[in-house]
Amino acid sequence: MNEIFSFENLVVYQRSLDFVEHVYLLLQKFPKEEVYSLGNQIRRASVSVPSNIAEGMSRFSDKEKIHFIEISYSSLMETYCQFNIAKRLNYISEEDLMAIIEEIKNIARPLSGLRKSLNPNP
Repeated sequence: MNEIFSFENLVVYQRSLDFVEHVYLLLQKFPKEEVYSLGNQIRRASVSVPSNIAEGMSRFSDKEKIHFIEISYSSLMETYCQFNIAKRLNYISEEDLMAIIEEIKNIARPLSGLRKSLNPNP
């Protein structure tokens, strides 16, 4: 893929796109009655992660960039919580949960680093 915008070169952005794809695959395991409730909430939160990276890194001021990166991080944590709920309800396996948590950690670390790089004195 030829990147058009600079945020597309960010590893954290690319990982977050892979994460959304994985989330959508996991949601296929959910019972039909959860498609429009917990499943929809997880879908929206996971899509928010790369969307806010893209929006934030397209802003001109560091303050605005930081704001959107923080929203992205919050959405990532929301997704983490929701998958823990899904596991408790037996919608996903322990292995599925561990795999998604590993992806979340692999996004959270560079996302935090990106935020710090924009404002080294939080």
